[in-house]
Amino acid sequence: MVNDDVVLIDEPAPKVRRVTMNRPEKRNALNHALRGGILNALREGDADPDVRVQIVRGAGSSFSAGYELGGGNAGLDMPYYTPGGDGQWPRHVTEGWMSIWDLAKPVIAQVHGYCLAGGSELATGCDLVYVAEDAKIGYPAVRFGVPDMHFHAWLCGMRAAMEMMLIGDSMSGTQAVELGWANRAFPGDQLDGEVVRLAGRIALIPTDIAQLNKRVVHRGMEVMGLRSAIRVGTELCALGTKQETLREFVEETRGGLTEALQRRDEPFGDYRTVEPHD
Repeated sequence: MVNDDVVLIDEPAPKVRRVTMNRPEKRNALNHALRGGILNALREGDADPDVRVQIVRGAGSSFSAGYELGGGNAGLDMPYYTPGGDGQWPRHVTEGWMSIWDLAKPVIAQVHGYCLAGGSELATGCDLVYVAEDAKIGYPAVRFGVPDMHFHAWLCGMRAAMEMMLIGDSMSGTQAVELGWANRAFPGDQLDGEVVRLAGRIALIPTDIAQLNKRVVHRGMEVMGLRSAIRVGTELCALGTKQETLREFVEETRGGLTEALQRRDEPFGDYRTVEPHD
């Protein structure tokens, strides 16, 4: 196993490469270094002729609790260029996660523990999603702002999406499969083995064929408007930053981010143990 600080890379089966997010003490909060490390590792694997399928997972207790909000980006540059102006941040992160769609080789998200906000965006950008039955998947940031990447209606249907966007409650891994956001759910202690097993089956398909079949599915979604909707959503996210509610929340965080998040979520009775990420 090679340790590149924020990501670990190994090959658990022939032609299968696994990228492990390695900030377990922060529940794999997605700071600039980790986001860049994930995408760079996936691109390297995509260019490697000995790799046919890749897995993204999280070290420790969670897949990812979301974007780094607690100062973990201090001194770090954004990992790739995105034109500036209003909406730069949501355009930046959605361009990154959607670039996974454009890779030739299938990418699997292996989700356990918390998969919140930006973590759910990363998983959504992957081609397949396998989850632990008791995973907690959600977007609590809708309680003070507008998400960066609006996948909800496309993958979960209008009614479920509306509830997710208006309340911000999490769903379990089992519920995520029922709604169509994830492919299959497994008991947590079986997740690693099952994902490697399924990745091994995918790896039986030569890349020249797999990449075309991957694109068939994605192009179908794009023709129906998914990619355009996500881009429109980044503009709504930018508009959300101008709202009084978000300004008040940002001001409140000056007295302590963790405390502000706890006050946000306390009426809902959830997310109490999560570090300051979204």
